[in-house]
Amino acid sequence: MIRWGILSTAKIGRQQVIPAIQRADNGSVEAIASRGDKAKEVAEELGIPKAYTSYEALLEDPEIDAVYIPLPNGLHKEWVRKAAEHGKHVLCEKPAALDSKELEEMLRACEENNVLFMEAFMYQFHPQHNQVKQLIKDGEIGEVTLMRAKFSFLLKDDTNIRLDAKLGGGALYDVGCYGIHSICHILEAQPTSVATAAKFSDTGVDTTLTGVLTFGDGRLANFDCSFDTYPRCGYEVVGSKGSIEVLNAYRPDLNPNGQGIIKVTKDSGETSDYQIEGDQYRLQVEHFADSILQQKEPTYGKEQVRNHFAVLDACYQSARTGETVKL
Repeated sequence: MIRWGILSTAKIGRQQVIPAIQRADNGSVEAIASRGDKAKEVAEELGIPKAYTSYEALLEDPEIDAVYIPLPNGLHKEWVRKAAEHGKHVLCEKPAALDSKELEEMLRACEENNVLFMEAFMYQFHPQHNQVKQLIKDGEIGEVTLMRAKFSFLLKDDTNIRLDAKLGGGALYDVGCYGIHSICHILEAQPTSVATAAKFSDTGVDTTLTGVLTFGDGRLANFDCSFDTYPRCGYEVVGSKGSIEVLNAYRPDLNPNGQGIIKVTKDSGETSDYQIEGDQYRLQVEHFADSILQQKEPTYGKEQVRNHFAVLDACYQSARTGETVKL
């Protein structure tokens, strides 16, 4: 069993990750920390044995093996480094860093202290995505030529930290990264060039961003993300004989019964639906805990997260310069 500590009382931890660890077969939540008394309240509510009024105090607890960090994006580097220096394995909420340079500092700290690191892209652990890959390999939609991804919602609160540039706000970091990640994950390839355009707020963060990814074999992908539209979430893989659409791909809990839903449409007009069970948060934390117990790199390891950040960096570079960026 891996003994977990949680750094902050963030909503995603309270509502998703902490309950997932408590459902897991190989982990337990032993402590939670906040800057103030909020941790005590959450600990009592969720049945967590220990509550700390500082992050440092939790990291000094010798009975904690790993920490989950859902702090604002701009604080990830500092607390990943400190967690590693205290010998704690780290599951860090996405985006792990603000750019590749920060990421390398974090990975180096983890390597130097012999602890494992994983960025928390929970969606990829849902089995529906392996089903999509299998449908593609079985030739159900012919030769894949295009993929499209979308993730957006309407952000009405002008004080939300997602609009704070210093804390790593922006639509790309918050939701667009899912589209990019899923494109590379499903196509099992890294793009060779990126071209994007964005709308920036007065605070300096992107509130809408769209882009095109070009792959070496000629396949194309496009994605969009926004804080300015009604909620949209999913991806579509298009081939020479049909298409595969995944509804609420990153949030299957929004589907009826919380199941993954895949819709296949063929050029003949034939359609078929797949409903896939999966507990993506639980599968994520169990995989990371297994990696710690078995002392092996997670399947979403250092090479994959480096590739992901190379694309994110290119997206922002292209949005600010108006030029296509080659990777």
